[in-house]
Amino acid sequence: MSEHTSPPAGAETLPDEPYERRWLALGVIALTVLLVILDATIVNIALPAVSADLDISSASQQWIVTAYTLTFGGFLLLGGRIADFWGRKRTYLVGAAGFALASALGGLAQNEGMLFAARALQGAFGALLAPASLALITVLFTDARERAKAFAVYGAIAGGGSAVGLLLGGVLTEYADWRWCFWVNLPVAAVAVALAIPFVPESRAPGDTKYDIPGAVLITLGLASFVYGFTRVAETSQTNAAEAAAANEAAQGTGAAIVVPDSGWTDGLAWLFIVLGVALVVAFVLFERRVRNPLMPIRLVADRNRGGAYLTAALLGAGLLGAFFFLSLYFQQVLEYTPVEAGLASLPTTVGVLIAAGAASALVVRTGPKPLMVAGGLLAAAGLFLLSLVDLDTGFWALPFPAQLLLGLGLGFTMVPLSNLALLGAGQHDAGAASALLNATQQVGASVGTALLASLSVGATSTALADLVADGDPQAPIAAQVEGYTTAFTWASVLLLAGAVVSAVLIKATKEDLPAEGAAPVHVG
Repeated sequence: MSEHTSPPAGAETLPDEPYERRWLALGVIALTVLLVILDATIVNIALPAVSADLDISSASQQWIVTAYTLTFGGFLLLGGRIADFWGRKRTYLVGAAGFALASALGGLAQNEGMLFAARALQGAFGALLAPASLALITVLFTDARERAKAFAVYGAIAGGGSAVGLLLGGVLTEYADWRWCFWVNLPVAAVAVALAIPFVPESRAPGDTKYDIPGAVLITLGLASFVYGFTRVAETSQTNAAEAAAANEAAQGTGAAIVVPDSGWTDGLAWLFIVLGVALVVAFVLFERRVRNPLMPIRLVADRNRGGAYLTAALLGAGLLGAFFFLSLYFQQVLEYTPVEAGLASLPTTVGVLIAAGAASALVVRTGPKPLMVAGGLLAAAGLFLLSLVDLDTGFWALPFPAQLLLGLGLGFTMVPLSNLALLGAGQHDAGAASALLNATQQVGASVGTALLASLSVGATSTALADLVADGDPQAPIAAQVEGYTTAFTWASVLLLAGAVVSAVLIKATKEDLPAEGAAPVHVG
């Protein structure tokens, strides 16, 4: 439905005139975007401390992450449509308040069941908060230059927030208590909610706002099943590798044969969930083509530019999350950094993102999105390729620092035009759905990429370990680990390179296609 459709009864329209407090509103929204991004990494640093305190086994500790990704990925598209139809500000407020309450519950957890439930609730409320935040930015900023600046803020947070999360998680875990990794969300969410009430305007989709319940059920179950299947592959790969490493360490000097871990792809249950997820998503797409008011209008992905943006986002998510995970392991297990030192060592990525995001906001209205996305993808891929050259005794300034700076610059140049392009032409009726689709493709990409990189890393580690032990290398276990990490970095760079190729081939939008001032008036309820 066109954005020029008359608003529903009781709605007030601000024709052509931008909301006067839109920059204050952006500052408020940025707080909660950072909240969601930080949470994705801050808890990872605390995993060992959490598991030890609550007596969570190594086999179960991945559920601290999985419980969140399942509900977040599964409910994203539904969350986007709720934002469109129920009201984006209302959905934003409920998402932020619910996320805070779930965080409080996580910090109070006395056992693994309580913690897993809190993480699942965080994911569900995050699936309301994330698409509502991006949709609000879209409808608040309609001038091309202003929207570019707004998306520069979003891109800087999305690209650099992960590294900040590693640092904050390290500080809280080392100097306070792991529970503060959850409780730190409370004051941020409280400030955001208090400021959003006066400063963020309400907006909702005009026209028909009937919910597509069958579609919501199909895609929620499909995405959850698909994400769980690939998450299970990653978990199984990491568990098998840890068990094999422990067995080999215990057998050192005994002459026993090297234990080679099985691949996570041999897990039959993981394949069952992946296939079931694909079948449900296919059924969802076929159903959406026939329903009158679809949860995900096919036109959102059928458009060449948006489709290219979503595919690029999936490849970006696939390469990045796994790369950050292995980089953190390299800093802590190979270079023997403390959690705080590992967090500080991750900051060059954030610096690069901040520099590039600011430059990209000025350049995108002159060059259009495609040149920046291609250049950004190539820079980020080059950064990850540099990381694939690290060794046992590589100095931080020699490779990790310049590699991360390149990675950050690439992310900044990619995320700003990508966020803009993914919502280009979506219209008032579909802003939340388009925002949710961007988040969903990144989440699915991250799940698939992490599983793929973990499996490749385990395979490389196993092969290297057998060769190094046969050669009598006294540093065989740790050297084999480095081989696994560098293999993951290499393939992550390939994924980002593929994203740059997709941008070059599919995206045709130019600077003239970016929104002109007043192109999308806000419907305020």
